[in-house]
Amino acid sequence: MKNKFLILLVFSAFVSNAQKVIPLYQGKAPGSENWNWQEKEMFSETFQTQVIYNVSQPTLTMYAPDKALANGTAVIVCPGGGFHTLSINSEGIDVAKWLNSKGITAFVLKYRLVKSETDDPVKELFPLFENRKKLDSINAPVVTLAIADGQAAIEYVRNHAAEFNIEKNKIGIIGFSAGGTVAAGTVYNSKGNNRPDFAAPIYAYTGALKNTVVPVDAPPLFIAAASDDQLGLAPNSVQTYSNWLAAGKSAELHIYSKGGHGFGMRKMNLPVESWIDRYGDWLELQGFLKKL
Repeated sequence: MKNKFLILLVFSAFVSNAQKVIPLYQGKAPGSENWNWQEKEMFSETFQTQVIYNVSQPTLTMYAPDKALANGTAVIVCPGGGFHTLSINSEGIDVAKWLNSKGITAFVLKYRLVKSETDDPVKELFPLFENRKKLDSINAPVVTLAIADGQAAIEYVRNHAAEFNIEKNKIGIIGFSAGGTVAAGTVYNSKGNNRPDFAAPIYAYTGALKNTVVPVDAPPLFIAAASDDQLGLAPNSVQTYSNWLAAGKSAELHIYSKGGHGFGMRKMNLPVESWIDRYGDWLELQGFLKKL
């Protein structure tokens, strides 16, 4: 019994270390000091997945790889959800676990979201997809804050690199849909200590970005989307890729014929599922991942 108790303690310590929740700011987040609503989680029947909503205090949840596998690279993971929710599994935790399997330390970012007026934020959001201008107008103030959260996440991880056993010049960001907006916006608006070393906007919506000027020291990009994206966002990915090439910067683009919007890490029995492996190949080519 004593041995079992010790094993349980060791296991609990490992889980705690692997999923450390880190407040992104000390005290209230700048720009939303008056927000007092509580973060919640629910299962969305519409999206068929767990979603987080009402995020007012941004956090990073750290997923650490096995110490024997750790390679010094870190990635901030930004789930999507129209800036009203976060698709926390297939665009968050599942991505983090895949990164861990490759020796990469992952940090799932819960960035600030539009306040939900009901207990079903997906039901509130869904009709707005039919009116992109209205959705953009509602989201605009929060998009700015969410991008600031992306920048703060990069800076926080870089400032604590030694503590996390990572290298300061191997910190990237990946985001999906609205999270892809955050990832791309972080690149466009960051500089110095809060600029990622590599980025991957996946089926990102760039129409919500005020600034789309490719930085002089822009990092390499990995981009993926599906032609049959129900929200019609594939051209956003193509345009971002073209902008990077026009600026003489490194970029890789994968457009799949089928996959729809929000494929993330979902099992779909389609070639689009291989995007994550191509991302791994790209990371290796860029020097951020070594074959295990």
